[in-house]
Amino acid sequence: MTFDRDILAPAEPDLYPSAHVTRRTVTLTLAMLATGALAAVALVMPTAYAVRTPGPTEDTLGVQDLGDGESMREVPLVEIEGTETHDPSGELRLTTVSVYGGPGGDVLVGDVLMGWFARDRSVQPVEAIFPPDLTPEEQEETGQAEMVSSQENATVAALTELGYEVPATLTIVGAAPGTGADGVVAEGDVVQSIDGRTVVTHQDLLGGLADVSPGADVVLGVLRGGEPVDLTITTGEGDGRALLGVYLDPDYDYPVDVRIQIENIGGPSAGSMFALAIIDKLTADDELAGEIVGGTGTMDVEGHVGAIGGIEQKMYGARRDGARWFLAPAGNCREVLGNVPDGLQVVAVATLSEARDAIEAIGAGETASLPTCS
Repeated sequence: MTFDRDILAPAEPDLYPSAHVTRRTVTLTLAMLATGALAAVALVMPTAYAVRTPGPTEDTLGVQDLGDGESMREVPLVEIEGTETHDPSGELRLTTVSVYGGPGGDVLVGDVLMGWFARDRSVQPVEAIFPPDLTPEEQEETGQAEMVSSQENATVAALTELGYEVPATLTIVGAAPGTGADGVVAEGDVVQSIDGRTVVTHQDLLGGLADVSPGADVVLGVLRGGEPVDLTITTGEGDGRALLGVYLDPDYDYPVDVRIQIENIGGPSAGSMFALAIIDKLTADDELAGEIVGGTGTMDVEGHVGAIGGIEQKMYGARRDGARWFLAPAGNCREVLGNVPDGLQVVAVATLSEARDAIEAIGAGETASLPTCS
């Protein structure tokens, strides 16, 4: 029996099959290419968002490089003269936020997507961070003015916490529209007393309002053109307290010379860390005992620690720069929960006294009873 070899031999593979391209295949291919092109374009398109990231931190017990080029020099952030000071160990790091987008810069779609998925970043509409009615120059001026005010408040609060009296000349520069002071006080009035009690310090004025019910009348004694005048003012209400409704330009007579020097950082949120640095340098005890503590919070002359923005980014910045502890305003606890980076422990503080107690406990290793945001 014979066999046809061509029939029995395996068929040769078809190395060049004929292409059978259908209309559906063409349509799908073009659609995918178009979608990819659109996605690539979208990733580099500007958006109406701004991205906040952890900014630099500065040790308020240390120095900062100031100047330009050859004139660069190291200057203490907090420098005190006129009394004995001490060189503490450890660091008190003020924290900041870097913002991308808004006036002068665009955030791209890719940046927004990255910001949504990164734990140390946040994405917000531009107008939530940058007031639309202010130019970039005006925003920078506002930030610098807030920084100067925070330094003054921190100095007064810290010295008062240590038992110093800080006399102040309190000059009225205006009244809030619609308040009881509107049309009653005059620009240039200098506060002398409240309800018959002499006002020497800013705390005296605030203390004179502490027991006044909002809506009640007070008698404000002022000097107007060098002549004493008594003004009856119906108080307003704010945070459950009586308010005068006046704008003051305080001129403090500090018992010791405190200078705070810092560049390229604006806003009011470093107040609490400035105040703690002043306290640490003026007390013999080494409160931190080598610990690195980050923190944030506004400070008023009464020593209240106020809430701030961007605390999530500030916690990550503190941890990045070596902090194991972080002092957070109690008013920010909602944002703190669930956003604390690994290796960082957060203490909630509402006053300068609480913040001072916290750094003393951290330095002594007695931290079990420190308040948290849990």
